[in-house]
Amino acid sequence: MKQVFLVRHAKSSWDHPGLRDIERPLNERGQQDAPFMAKLVKGKGIKPDAILTSPAVRALTTANYFKLELGVDGEDFFIRDEIYESIPQTILHLINTLPETYQTVMIFGHNPTFTSVANLFTKDFIGNVPTCGIVGIASTALRWPDFSAQNAVVSDYFSPKQYS
Repeated sequence: MKQVFLVRHAKSSWDHPGLRDIERPLNERGQQDAPFMAKLVKGKGIKPDAILTSPAVRALTTANYFKLELGVDGEDFFIRDEIYESIPQTILHLINTLPETYQTVMIFGHNPTFTSVANLFTKDFIGNVPTCGIVGIASTALRWPDFSAQNAVVSDYFSPKQYS
């Protein structure tokens, strides 16, 4: 079984209008939500074999909280430029080309793409994956190239607001 967790970056700051979008940091709430959600995931026994993240500061910072909490080694932590400003097909291609040694992978990125990808794997409409929201998608596929909507479904959904 292959499993992917899409993690939208935690809440970002708009306090610095001169920053480019890719440079925006987490705000105070984001700095609280990211470690909280990382602990929540750890408590549920979820342990990714690898983390892939957008290079955007807000996504990279969120991913680092999870990396530390979940004990993911540096060689299994990847910054992937194509995640930033991606479209759903880019994320699906990324999933389909993952190394076969991985069974569970976390991908940190952005909306609206992550909400669109999540909706490919559920019959229930997800209106919006909120900041620091996590969507788990489980597949019966034995190989990443076979991971698709025909054999995978949304299996988990967590958001900070569920626990506040």
